[in-house]
Amino acid sequence: MNASVEDIFVALADPARLGVVRLLRKKALRSSEVAEALSLSRPMMSRHLGVLRRAGLVEESSEGNDARARTYRLRPERFAELRSWLDEVEGFWSEQLEAFKAHAERKYGKRLKAPRKRHT
Repeated sequence: MNASVEDIFVALADPARLGVVRLLRKKALRSSEVAEALSLSRPMMSRHLGVLRRAGLVEESSEGNDARARTYRLRPERFAELRSWLDEVEGFWSEQLEAFKAHAERKYGKRLKAPRKRHT
């Protein structure tokens, strides 16, 4: 599976799939349990889980001897890859803002204060 960051964003763009991720953060679940928790039909849940699976965000496993009973769980390594990509983007903007600040200080000859961070 070689899904791109774009595939991950597309998969997470749907509110129902975000709901699936929220549920699976707590524990692995069967697709019927996820469908019931999100008030979705089983066929619709199957489609959403397929999108998440193709993006590499969830994996499925069979329970015991019943190949029809599938349990889904998150794949943390894909979320780590996404976090790494976001860190790169954040680093780029931090560098750009620092360069802008240095330029403004050179041009206007005074020390500019960084805006205070709000605590939420």
